Amino acid sequence: MRLNFSRNIILTVFMLGTFAIGMTEYVVTGLLTQFAADLNVDVSTTGLLLSVYAISVAIFGPLLRMTTIKFPPKPLLLALTGVFIISNIIAATAPNFEVLLLSRLLSATMHAPFFGLCMNLAVNISKPEERTRAIVAVQGGLTIAVMLGVPFGSFLGGALDWRLVFLSIAILGILTFVGLSFVTPNVKPTEAPKLKKELGIFKNKNALMVIAIIVFGFSGNFTAYTFIEPMMQEFADFGVTGITTGLFFFGLGGVVGNLVSGKFQPPRLTERLMAALGIFAVVLALFTFLLPYAPLTFVMCFLFGAGAFGVVPILNSKIIIGAPEAPSLSGTIAASVFNLANSIGATLGTILLNTGLTYTMITFVAAGMMLFGMLLTIFMHRVEDKSLFQTHGEVEQS
Repeated sequence: MRLNFSRNIILTVFMLGTFAIGMTEYVVTGLLTQFAADLNVDVSTTGLLLSVYAISVAIFGPLLRMTTIKFPPKPLLLALTGVFIISNIIAATAPNFEVLLLSRLLSATMHAPFFGLCMNLAVNISKPEERTRAIVAVQGGLTIAVMLGVPFGSFLGGALDWRLVFLSIAILGILTFVGLSFVTPNVKPTEAPKLKKELGIFKNKNALMVIAIIVFGFSGNFTAYTFIEPMMQEFADFGVTGITTGLFFFGLGGVVGNLVSGKFQPPRLTERLMAALGIFAVVLALFTFLLPYAPLTFVMCFLFGAGAFGVVPILNSKIIIGAPEAPSLSGTIAASVFNLANSIGATLGTILLNTGLTYTMITFVAAGMMLFGMLLTIFMHRVEDKSLFQTHGEVEQS
């Protein structure tokens, strides 16, 4: 495909967009008490800003993508970015909690289609051996947001005003809009997308196996991650500074894990996934035991982040590359399934904690789920169509 801008420039703009979206998704975790005080609601109520977002991404993302399946990628990306900008402006000016919650719903609706379009375009402008690396680049914006954007947003909200955080994100959205308008290639598929054909992804054994691994295995990541802050308080006796540092190392590990995954070639993805899930299970099982030892605390946070964000690009690649019948829908489905796993894992962790399980027991459950995901991966390795990871469909420049 002939491009007006280099592949690296295009991927950088995509990364800016996913950075902004990642910051929107996760920054609220450090602002809940401010929302409660300013908007006169209980802190427990502000938790809806997280759960509603994750559930909305999982439900409304695929629905929106299905209704826009025949739209060209570039104008659709710009329209989704416009929704993102408007939603964050609404959040910054929200007069009450209900309006703030509505802004989260709007932002969540565009999340999965935006990620999906960027990942699909990234794959289509890349050589076969560079497809995983292209997905990693798009995902990289999210990992950098966790490492830098979220701590910065929490600091800005605490030092000045939480509304400035959303205004800052809206500015990032505007920069993304400008960048996309210039660099996004005008592409069209060799044939017009057909929704019925795209929905064949739900009959694709490769895609269904990966979805099962995410929902029943990788969701264990969120079961443990939901309580990473109180775990650092209880086992490492950390205050605000220690927790912030620990979360930074978690994000740093995420960036490194994401980059390492980008070096994996498509034919080896399943084997690497088996190893990654097994190692991640060990990290989760040992997490609370090693937290009390100061130097190891940050090492474990780093490994936790590396495991979490190192596995994600592999799973995304397995869905997108392994579902050639759904070039327009596969990326959106992948992003939505991860948010479904987020919601399932976090809910399970809360239920386990409320039934009296300790944090250590919860990490054991999370490790067990990861091992179950590894067993599913072993089974997938036996039944998947490996030829799909050798070649991939192309698109033409319009």
